[in-house]
Amino acid sequence: MRLPWRRNTPEGEPLLSVVVPAYGVEAYLPACLDSLLAQSWTAWEAVVVDDGSLDRCGQIAEEYAARDPRIRVVHTANAGLGAARNVGAAQAGGEFLAFLDSDDVVPPQAYASLINSLRSSGSDFATGSIVRWESDGLHEPPWMRRLHARGVGLRIEERPEILGDVFAWNKVFTRSFWDTASLSWPEQIRYEDQPTTTAAFLAGTFDVLPDLVYHWRIRHDGSSITQQRSSLTDLADRWTTKQMSYDAVHASGSAAVEEVFVNRVLAGDLWRYFLEIPGACDEWWELLREGVLTFWGPGRSLTDSGLPPVHRLCGWLVEQDRRADAASLMVWVAGLAGPAPRTLGAGGTEQGQRLDVPAEVLTLSTIDPAALALRPYEVT
Repeated sequence: MRLPWRRNTPEGEPLLSVVVPAYGVEAYLPACLDSLLAQSWTAWEAVVVDDGSLDRCGQIAEEYAARDPRIRVVHTANAGLGAARNVGAAQAGGEFLAFLDSDDVVPPQAYASLINSLRSSGSDFATGSIVRWESDGLHEPPWMRRLHARGVGLRIEERPEILGDVFAWNKVFTRSFWDTASLSWPEQIRYEDQPTTTAAFLAGTFDVLPDLVYHWRIRHDGSSITQQRSSLTDLADRWTTKQMSYDAVHASGSAAVEEVFVNRVLAGDLWRYFLEIPGACDEWWELLREGVLTFWGPGRSLTDSGLPPVHRLCGWLVEQDRRADAASLMVWVAGLAGPAPRTLGAGGTEQGQRLDVPAEVLTLSTIDPAALALRPYEVT
């Protein structure tokens, strides 16, 4: 017998379970749930986990559940995003599993694209590209576009840079893989996505789609927990989840994957923290430097990373414990109207170009030339 809410869905469509944790998002939750109702893939259930929200999230979710039996609501004491996702996953009964943050939306074809790819390829999970939902419209980050060149049935050795796709919510997993790989989300910590997505990429086969499958709302009021980088808790959690992810990559045994992971993935978001250096307290600076030296200590340096030139230089200054110089550099960068200026090489050639930082910002004779050097593709 078909479930009542599946009478109008095509025979044979496997069920997708979508876990929607909700806390403090009453202004955004209706749009999120409306985007589920608009999906072209109609065989889905949503498990909305009201994570002890103090606003109307629970009530709004119950109102939607009353109108559509595909939506169920679970009310829990507040325990954070990771715990809410785990509660929802435990309640989910579908053959496929996805996670949707309650302040975001999914475009109508998103789940159909991901599931149809998996049904064709037999892979363990599929991931697609995303757009940032800014105040002035939707923007696909160039690095996400680059990461999501189409591929099916891939292993991490074939596409190690995909480890930079750290997000929970632009993916659909087969439930059998989720359980067999013993996947779950870390709890009571920020940045819980990366350890789990890293483990998934290391353990399974995956499809990569160029399709835009997610609209990530950027809250410019600063209310998102990932917009509070100047706090010690935020930085400590960031280093902890980076360490968890690195440990998994290191244990996998591939030196090539580890090299890409450290220099392109782990380093990738450090520039956001470097921006906080000018106003940081002593304890925050020490924690930043401790983390940098953990991953880029003896034998490694951020000068070899995939960071942009100015931030490679800043990373080197952090490694050298040159706090005042790092702060001066970041203040100077913040005042630039465009890219940092560069000098020509010997004889006015492009070869040997480097950053040109004013003397009042840094004494260049005290800087390792490698920290100032530009790569061929960075030369203008």
